[in-house]
Parts: sequence; C-alpha cells; structure tokens
Amino acid sequence: MSRIKLKRFAENAERADIVEPGKATYEQLGGRWRPDFFANNHGITLEVGCGKGEYTVGLAARYPERNFLGLDIKGDRIWRGSTRAEALGLRNVGFIRTRALDLPKHFAPGELSEIWITFPDPRPRDRDIKRRLTAPRYLDLYQQLLQPGGLVHLKTDNEGLFDYTLETLQQRPGVTILAFTKDLYATPELLPHAEDIETNFESKYRALGVPIKYVQFQLG
Repeated sequence: MSRIKLKRFAENAERADIVEPGKATYEQLGGRWRPDFFANNHGITLEVGCGKGEYTVGLAARYPERNFLGLDIKGDRIWRGSTRAEALGLRNVGFIRTRALDLPKHFAPGELSEIWITFPDPRPRDRDIKRRLTAPRYLDLYQQLLQPGGLVHLKTDNEGLFDYTLETLQQRPGVTILAFTKDLYATPELLPHAEDIETNFESKYRALGVPIKYVQFQLG
C-alpha cells in the first residue's frame, strides 16, 4: 500500500465525519443518526456507492437543511469526499465505509428519506446480476430502510443496467416509477429531479457523447 493511502487512512481514523470499522460508532448508529451524528432531526439522504463523494457533497451544499451520507467500501474514495466537505465547511454530511449489503447493520427501518445510486458498477456478466445495486435483494434493503414515500434515484451511463433496472422495477409489486429517461440532458424537464450534479464518471461519459440514463421511483 502506498504511503499516500496510508496517510489518508490515518486521517480517516481521526475524522468525526467518517464512520468505519474500528471506530466506536461503527454499527452503533442505527436509529440514532439524527441525534448522535448530525445533532438535528432533519431527513437523511444516503448515496450508495458514493465513490469520491461528488453527489453526496454536492447535495449537502445545495440543501443545508437536510442530512447526507455517502457509503462506499473504499477508504481512499471516502477520504476525498470528506476532504471536499471539510473544504466547503459542511456540517450536514458524513461518510460510512461498509458494504451495501450491510445496510441493515447501520440503519433502522424507515430511517432514510431518500437514496441515490450514481454510476454504479453495471456488473454486466450474468453471474453477477445479484451484485447489481438495483437487484431485488438490494431493493428489498432499500424498501426496509426508507420511510414511506421515500425516493430512490439511479443515474447511469450503462444501457444494459438501466434496462435491467426498469424491467426489475416493472415486475416488482408496489413500485411507482415517477420519472425516467434514456437521455437526461435531452430531457431538460427532468434535470431538476436529477439535481444536475456531475460526477467524474458523468463528465467523462458526456464528453464521449454517451447519453446519461435516469430513473426516480418509490418502492411502496
């Protein structure tokens, strides 16, 4: 491991806005995020697979009256998001280093107001279908942890993942698809729903002329 990564991991261990294995708060905040972590009673938006935190931090800067958490398994990525949030002086944002499948260990039923999934690994191989972040087992977790009427957003450049997600949603009882498009920037009326915040992946694919896909839905 490089010295830069070791230094960043050491800084993560000291940062109050990062929850990760080895800290006393790890797996101890379920049902207590608002009073114990954010010290307020505002709604919580979670970005699953936040990467470098562009969306998590961008949303937190845009909506200071709400709370935002970015989840990722990579400590180096979380360090970048935390550093960006610190530079902006944001206090309504945090990061958790864990697997998406372990969400129930960290959140109580109904604790989340909204979930974002931005440019996840599309897992194109058939044997990896269950690892897609919109596979039924993940949708089950999201439904459990979202409050009634909570929103889920997906943005992706990958048409295969997008088509799979729409088909999965259409087959799932109780789902309401509120908005979707296969070319977000050619559908300007949907841009406010998608918050027009660009991740590094989004900028790269837009520069290549790849249409950005977007869907917003409720799980019932």
